[in-house]
Amino acid sequence: MAESAFQLVSEIGTQLGRQTRSGKDSLLKSLKQAANVLSEIEQPSTSEAARKLEAIKNLEVSTEPLREAIVHGLLQHKDKEVRLLVAICISEIFRVMAPEPPFEDKYLRDIFKLIVSIFAELADTSSPHFSRRVKILETIARCKCWVIMLDINCNDLVLEMFNTFFSVVRENHQRSLINHIIYIMTHIINEEASQTLLDVILQKLVKDGKVAPCASYQLAVSIIQNCAEKLEPFICGFLTNCILNRDAVENELKEFYHEIIFQIFQCAPQMLLTVIPNLTHELLTDQVDVRIKAVNLVGKLFALPKQHVAQHYRDLFLEFLKRFSDKSVEVRLSALQCVKAFYMASPSGTESHEVISALEDRLLDFDDKVRTQAVIVACDLAQSNLKFVPPKLISQTSERLRDKKIIVRKKAFHKLIEVYRDYCNKCSEGHMTISDHFEQIPCKILMLCFDKDCKEFRSQNMELVLAEDLFPILLSVAERTRHWIHLFSLFTPLHVKALNSILSQKRRLQKEMQSYLALREKEKETSSEEMQKRIKTSFMKMAALFPDPSKAEDSFHKLNQMKDNNVFNSLALLLDELKIVDAQTIRDKFLKTVGDRHPHFEFLSSLSSKCSHNIFGSEHIQCILEHLSGDRYGTKLLEASSAKLLLAIISIFPSLLRGSEVQLRMLIEENRKINDKLIEVLAKAAPHISVKLSDIYPILERVCCEGSRIEAKFSVAAIAAFGGASEQFVFSKLCKDLVVSLHAGWNIPTVLQSLGCVAQYSVSAFEAQDGEITSYIYEKIFRVDASDNINSYNDAFSCTSSCKLKIYGLKTLVKRFLPHRGTHARRQINDLLDILSNMLQKGDAFDGIITCESDKAHMRLAAAKSVLQLSRRWDLHISPEIFRLTILVAKDSSLFVRRLFLGKMHKLLKEHVIPIRYACAFALGTSDCLKDLQDDSFKYMAEFIKEYSREARIRQTSSAQGGTITDYPAYIVVFLIYFLAHDTGFPSENCPEEEIYAQFCSPLFNLLEALVNATVVDGDMDLVNDALLLLLSIFRAIKKAEDVVDVRNTPRLHIIADIGFSFLKSLNHNDASSAHAPVLILLPSSFFRACSRCLNQSPFNDCFIKKVVQMFKSRISLPIAALPKRGRKFQEDNTKLAIIESNTLYLAPSEKVDLSTTEVETRKNMSQDITVGHRQKQAVSSDSVRLLQTLERDALSLKENVRASSNVVSDPPKYSKAEDKDTCSLNESNNKSEALIGQRIKVLSPIDRCFYSATVDGYNSQNNTHKITYDSGEVEVLSLESESWETISNGLLVERELVLAEESNSFQLQHRGLKGTIGNSGGVAAAQQQKVLPSEECGKLSNRTDLLPAKVKRGRKASKDTLASEVINLHEDAVAKRTRRKKI
Repeated sequence: MAESAFQLVSEIGTQLGRQTRSGKDSLLKSLKQAANVLSEIEQPSTSEAARKLEAIKNLEVSTEPLREAIVHGLLQHKDKEVRLLVAICISEIFRVMAPEPPFEDKYLRDIFKLIVSIFAELADTSSPHFSRRVKILETIARCKCWVIMLDINCNDLVLEMFNTFFSVVRENHQRSLINHIIYIMTHIINEEASQTLLDVILQKLVKDGKVAPCASYQLAVSIIQNCAEKLEPFICGFLTNCILNRDAVENELKEFYHEIIFQIFQCAPQMLLTVIPNLTHELLTDQVDVRIKAVNLVGKLFALPKQHVAQHYRDLFLEFLKRFSDKSVEVRLSALQCVKAFYMASPSGTESHEVISALEDRLLDFDDKVRTQAVIVACDLAQSNLKFVPPKLISQTSERLRDKKIIVRKKAFHKLIEVYRDYCNKCSEGHMTISDHFEQIPCKILMLCFDKDCKEFRSQNMELVLAEDLFPILLSVAERTRHWIHLFSLFTPLHVKALNSILSQKRRLQKEMQSYLALREKEKETSSEEMQKRIKTSFMKMAALFPDPSKAEDSFHKLNQMKDNNVFNSLALLLDELKIVDAQTIRDKFLKTVGDRHPHFEFLSSLSSKCSHNIFGSEHIQCILEHLSGDRYGTKLLEASSAKLLLAIISIFPSLLRGSEVQLRMLIEENRKINDKLIEVLAKAAPHISVKLSDIYPILERVCCEGSRIEAKFSVAAIAAFGGASEQFVFSKLCKDLVVSLHAGWNIPTVLQSLGCVAQYSVSAFEAQDGEITSYIYEKIFRVDASDNINSYNDAFSCTSSCKLKIYGLKTLVKRFLPHRGTHARRQINDLLDILSNMLQKGDAFDGIITCESDKAHMRLAAAKSVLQLSRRWDLHISPEIFRLTILVAKDSSLFVRRLFLGKMHKLLKEHVIPIRYACAFALGTSDCLKDLQDDSFKYMAEFIKEYSREARIRQTSSAQGGTITDYPAYIVVFLIYFLAHDTGFPSENCPEEEIYAQFCSPLFNLLEALVNATVVDGDMDLVNDALLLLLSIFRAIKKAEDVVDVRNTPRLHIIADIGFSFLKSLNHNDASSAHAPVLILLPSSFFRACSRCLNQSPFNDCFIKKVVQMFKSRISLPIAALPKRGRKFQEDNTKLAIIESNTLYLAPSEKVDLSTTEVETRKNMSQDITVGHRQKQAVSSDSVRLLQTLERDALSLKENVRASSNVVSDPPKYSKAEDKDTCSLNESNNKSEALIGQRIKVLSPIDRCFYSATVDGYNSQNNTHKITYDSGEVEVLSLESESWETISNGLLVERELVLAEESNSFQLQHRGLKGTIGNSGGVAAAQQQKVLPSEECGKLSNRTDLLPAKVKRGRKASKDTLASEVINLHEDAVAKRTRRKKI
């Protein structure tokens, strides 16, 4: 058989040699025969060498003709089929003649070129010749023909073959084919690896691995894995050079080396053990683009699952963490983008927690783009794994809803809503339980209602958020209610206020819409101009509840012109439908009917949403009541929050309780601890539900007698709410029953509460029993001694039971005079006022009652609160003495009394229910000995001034309201002066000590400073001018008046007026024109009257009064932290002198403004800054200071002066304080100052009034300062002109030469921030003309203060020529703490 095959091959070869120029068909036939025959021939396998050699020789001889035919003609044939069959024959010849090459070297190149070209056709798997090509590949692989290729140096063909394999390999290729390719390529690399071949592999690894990995990418991965040992030196060398010196690398792949590292690390990480640590170099490079790429690479490496790269390369990980705080924003952003994948790879790892901590820090980054990206990353991370996301991360991310940048707040808003929706779905599916951290998200979102900067967060838009965006669309009402209940357990009063605001405006629109629909029906019958006006007004009201009122109003007018009644009928149905599901069905049907092509579809969609009960419906009420009935939660907290939620909803939408009356009644009958809320719900909903008073009255009557005081209050309100014809009879019966219970001693506190409430709702019913009730309170309660052990109640916050009863009795008596429903009690109030006066003075209603000090304090507080309540309607009956005693409670010996009294007054003033004169108590609180109470008082006073000033101006300019000057906050100075004049602590005339008077008048000083402070009223200089002019007029008026109560106190009034006037002058404000000053000031006739006799001159001269003012200002000039060490300890020990160190942290930073310009110019100047070095100073024009021109009247006058001042500040100060001296004077001063160098001096500390020895070591003529080195080693730079010091010469103290500043008579107003006013200096925060004090008057601080911009960049240092500053709180807007001098 073998011989016949050999002969046949020889014959075919001979035939092909003759037919090289013959036709294709004959060639194909011959080649096919040759291929078939060759495939049947096996390699010689005999074990005898001689026979094997003979067999090989026979094989060579028989194939010689065929080989000759191939190399001399067939190799160059152009036909694909012919070339394919030739390649098959060649591969078979290689097989049978292996291992010797069957062709001469000069022909092998062309042969391999033919074979590589056949490999290029392997991609066509549908070709009928595909199997033959695969056969050729298989044969070449088995025969290891590539060895011959390498031996004859066909490196270019090897490279081409590699490229061919990568280009033709496909995912659908058989695994055996791919294995043959891998076999060939692997062995070639193992035989002769080169950078050129590596480049081909890496190129495919990078380019084909960017998207979904393809077959060529997988092939490259397989080659790298199989040849890791051979390729490692090439790869490591290339990558290391790229990292350390990329510019020196000439390979084109250097642009992709980061991706190469990542791809290789995924398939063969052991190859890069020496490369990965070098990435630290790139993280530290100065090139931002390189750091960004390195961060992205390292982040991806760390995120590889199960690799634990961060653990193995700890140093690299630590450097990676530092890139989160990189100085480049782009680098920080790149680091943030790596967080999610990193954390998900190993959520419980230590390194993951460190990365999360870095992410939390970036939420506070100073760049808004970084904060925005941090929010996105944090929310994406939370959504990917809600159960395991750190709670702290959620909390801090939700804080970005309060970010100072709107773009950050918006992004946080949208991303957090997505997170919350996912969380709600997880909870409803049972995968998660309700968590406080996630429930804080809607809490923070609700607070956006108070964001005035962004229209998107206004309550008009937040309504849509609560209705449609907050919860998933398919979330059931029961699940939504469950979340709302938990939310209310986290709500603060501000959250409730925000929700009420949203619900209230929704309810207002619904009511107004119902009114409009009714008007529209009437208009059809009788149209009139009045009807059109009412409709227009209705449109204006409803449009105001839309995000764009003008557009909405226009849409309402177009809606009114529509003739389609179906639209209005659908809106009416929506307004009446109380079920949220049914309302949604009606709305969907309505919008479908209208169609999205309707010109007003968008408006109708918004309007129908607002008309629907889509936030809360009657289903919510049913769910809440079911939760309360079933006690599903088992916690008092959630039970209470359920009741609060119910009350919040019913307060706005009382009709939603319809259908649930029976459940509510059953809950009230169970007498739970939340009965007060349930009864209040009943009272709110009474007019809107189908419940008869007779059905519920027995329960309410029982509560009035046996329940708690708060329950009794709402029970009486519920009875009144049900109303009806029998109301008077019911209250009369109830009042009689309560009197019986009172005499029987049953639950007296509750009975007293019920009686007081009855007095407010039914005056006639109470009056029938008034004498009996009043008598009982006087005799059985007020005249009873303390029944408990007095010694056991010395705690300031507790009182005896008898004291509590007295307070309850007092409240009942007070309520008699404060009826509801607009009626007025026809009773004499004098008896009650006498009792209140006695309580305020002695702590009890009558003399001779044994009472402990704690009870007396409580009684004084109760009496003061009662006076405040009565002042709503009976203020004209409150005598000056009772007023004074009431205000005096702000100085009560009991701390808790002072605190509660001021808090109560603040609340009542915010509600605008008491006269403003009581606000002067805040001024007394500003001088309290306790720092926190001072701070509260300053805050209350600032809020009062800001709010009431604006309202007073509105009333003043409104002809309808007709306001007067008594509406302005400045008018309370009248009552404060009266109070101070009648104070028993008024300094004696025989004791003219400036410090005593300064301490006594400090409330007045604090009030005046606040009233003329521009920052308090947000820079509104018109309000400041109004206050200033009113104050000046008040002081003049008081100087011309005398005391009505006690004329002997008149001199005191005048002294205080003089001191107040001098204090205003000392503030040295710029001029505000007096042309608009009030000509006539009306003083309260019960306090003042016109002088009927010649006035005596004040016992104190102007010099003494000025010293009093200066003494006050020096006592509060600097905070402790700003003081030099030599005087700090004394200041810290003396709490009375450390007044109001930080009371203005509640207010905005100050701005200097120029009052001399017109109103328009003033507003412009308020925002005009000039940068000076690293600081900003306000630009002040040369004509910025004018005089306050007033007429000099009697003893009060101001001289008219014009003083040029304040050149534009463009450089650090170069002059001493005596800036108005001529050049010669300055030169003489400089010579004298230089002569002090080397001298020994003693400098007086303005705080502890002690001298400290020092040496003058230098002088700076530019800013007129000396370098002083104290004996303790401390060094300071001082302006000796503003210090008290003495030279030391031959052991004697020599008083220094005085340089007196020229006295100014002008009254200049220069406004500044309250922080500078109160917290730091007590004077004006600007450089002023000052005197250098003699030694006997040392200790009075100068008022040199400089303002720093509110925002100071981190790391920025102050100029050496300017005063030193300390910048604190780097995460927020910096706040400058001003020091008086600079230390070096």
